[in-house]
Amino acid sequence: MSSDHIVGIDLGTTNSLVAYMQGDVPAVIPGEDGLNLVPSVVALDENNQMIVGNAARKYLIETSDRAVYSIKRLMGRGMEDIQEELKLFPFRLADDLLSGEVLRIRIGERTYTPPEISALILRQLKRNAERFFGGPVTKAVITVPAYFNDAQRQATKDAGRIAGLDVLRLVNEPTAASLAYGLDRRKNGVVAVYDLGGGTFDISILKLHDGIFEVVATNGDTHLGGDDIDNLLIAIALDDIRGDLGLDVRRNGEAVQRIRKSVIEAKIALSSEPSAKLDVDLPGGKKYQREITREMFEQLIQPVVDRTIGPTKQALKDAGLKPGQVDEVVLVGGSTRIPKVRQLVQELFGRAPHTGMNPDEVVALGAAVQANILGGGSAITKEMLLLDVTPLSLGIEVAGGVTDKIILRNSTIPASATQYYTTQVDGQTSVAIHVLQGERELARDCRSLARFDLKGVPPMVAGMPRIEVRFLIDANGILHVSAREQRSGKEAEIEVQPSYGLTDEQVEHMLLESYDFAEEDFRQRQVIEARREADTILAALSKGKQSPAWQELSSEERAKTEELERALLAAKDGDDYAAIRKAIDALNAGTMHLAELMMDTAVSAALKGKAMDGAEADLPEGEGAQAGHPVAKAEFK
Repeated sequence: MSSDHIVGIDLGTTNSLVAYMQGDVPAVIPGEDGLNLVPSVVALDENNQMIVGNAARKYLIETSDRAVYSIKRLMGRGMEDIQEELKLFPFRLADDLLSGEVLRIRIGERTYTPPEISALILRQLKRNAERFFGGPVTKAVITVPAYFNDAQRQATKDAGRIAGLDVLRLVNEPTAASLAYGLDRRKNGVVAVYDLGGGTFDISILKLHDGIFEVVATNGDTHLGGDDIDNLLIAIALDDIRGDLGLDVRRNGEAVQRIRKSVIEAKIALSSEPSAKLDVDLPGGKKYQREITREMFEQLIQPVVDRTIGPTKQALKDAGLKPGQVDEVVLVGGSTRIPKVRQLVQELFGRAPHTGMNPDEVVALGAAVQANILGGGSAITKEMLLLDVTPLSLGIEVAGGVTDKIILRNSTIPASATQYYTTQVDGQTSVAIHVLQGERELARDCRSLARFDLKGVPPMVAGMPRIEVRFLIDANGILHVSAREQRSGKEAEIEVQPSYGLTDEQVEHMLLESYDFAEEDFRQRQVIEARREADTILAALSKGKQSPAWQELSSEERAKTEELERALLAAKDGDDYAAIRKAIDALNAGTMHLAELMMDTAVSAALKGKAMDGAEADLPEGEGAQAGHPVAKAEFK
């Protein structure tokens, strides 16, 4: 793969995927285990190595304090934003967090920010793609929920950068889904994309016309998804266990994760079965069992599902459309497999939703289409154009603590707008610019994105300076703000580093740290793999010593081989990769004669028609089976 190729990545709450354009068709790249979905789970294993995906899932139960999941829900958010999440997620936050700081989560003895944890997931997807293509992958399009605010988008870009990716574009997830849908269906019309994932809900209304994908309205909730359904069922189970079994396991991470696993399995089963059982082993040898019918499940989750109604109706209103004017509804996200959700969508739009696409994969496939467009396009995508919108209004605080909106929500991006202001006080030489995001009228009710000062304004009578404030939203939905006093030409500008965002210096530090730890991780992996090779070799030698060929060696040769065996056993217990490697090579060389004798014994036995007990038959396949190769020679990787 050439380095100018670009992959599409769906960085999801529950699962993440990487995809590319295979000719004219987008395709998902499988992971090391052959599966398309990489669970968004990160854990610290017994060797203090960070692992990602399916391999990390077992640690959620076994050592929950060394594993993190659903990190997307914490991206770009501060302490006051996540109090509800912390009640059920077993995250251990750093003890020294200050207000306005980026969250840091303790895994084992180290702390990581949400962008660093997301970067580990992205790095795994990057590795999967590099293994698949047999070459480096450095550029990507990454999807984000349409309703992600500036801080959450910036955190996602930071994660990509820490992972060693040049993030060419952030694309809204429902918009990406519509690209995959449009490529699949190739027709014009109005499409609603209803996206209910693990941690976020988005609804977007798009017009498809001759290869142009225009988002006309978007709405949603970045704190609503399948996790909320899981948490609801977990809370019920915890109450049952406390009431019926007299156990309070809310602070027992292993027990909570066992309940969570059982709840998720039951939720999945209830999409196709009339009932499902919760069956959980608890501390003290106790067991929690409960049967849940689909009817009971649907009653329980009704409030969560109903939270999608308001944003959906608002998006239709913003688009100036009635439900009947929507030609197709596309479902995205694993939570849309729940029959109750599909029923609600049908009631909202008066038509059955389109279910022909895999809701788990459609976003990644669309990201691959956008990556292909940015890379110059193929015959099928070069005529496609993506027009997205900003989900929330952007403005500044003016006199009296009021929000003055400069770019309105649902404005097509890239977008820019300019407003003019002046001073309130005679002789004022600096102006404080407070950048806000949100729909509320008062600044205190909107999200603070950034503050900066325009200094050096010539002292004039109040009302005389003419200050031009310009907002520019780039194609990623990230904001740039500049302020200029026109008479003097004094100006200041900022690429908004939002609250709970990382500074450039912090990102650079994390990049360097990731390189440092990459070296340490590689060193540890070398040691682990060398120990495995040593175990294989020692096991092969042990079998060789049981064969008749061992007795044919001189006493000096046997003594020398056993000395080399002891040296390898000693080296294997240490952490010096070079020493283990040296001991392996020495044992290989020292058992060359034994291998030759074993081969002679095996050939002789075969010629006599006898079973080759203790010789070839007992050796692992490929070990000591060829003349001139040491008995202990393993197949090294």
